[in-house]
Parts: sequence; C-alpha cells; structure tokens
Amino acid sequence: MATPSVTLYTTRFCPFCIRAKMLLDHKQVAYTEIGVDMDAAKRAEMTAKAGSHTVPQIWIGEQHIGGCDELYALERAGKLDAMLS
Repeated sequence: MATPSVTLYTTRFCPFCIRAKMLLDHKQVAYTEIGVDMDAAKRAEMTAKAGSHTVPQIWIGEQHIGGCDELYALERAGKLDAMLS
C-alpha cells in the first residue's frame, strides 16, 4: 500500500503553519505545501475544499484533517502515524 500524500495550504508567517510543518518534518514526512499568501485563487480553492479560510488546512490522502490543532490532536492520540503509513 502506498503512503498517502500530505498536502498543506499555508502562509509564510503563520505560526500554526510553521508548527504543523515542524511536526511533519520531525516525522520525516514528505508533503506538498501550497502557499496562499499572495494567491487569491489558491486561497479560494482551499476555502472551497476545506470549508474554512484559516491556515493551515491539511489533508492526508483524500481525508481533510483540519488545521494545526487537529494534526497535533491526532499525534497526541497516537493516530497520526497510522494515518501516515
């Protein structure tokens, strides 16, 4: 079974985006980062997909995780590694 792709919609200076990427980097998880700082079309795409305009918005495979708090909650609950494998 292939490892699911991880996608994050972020902005450059968002502390929550930085924390989410730090956790994924610590776990040595490759991810695709889509910057929405200066790209209204990408921000609109993110909002339409996530139903939220806040960043980060994170997907593991086709499953929308939510933001940084939800990512860390999965980690604390011991569920993140299973989702990433």
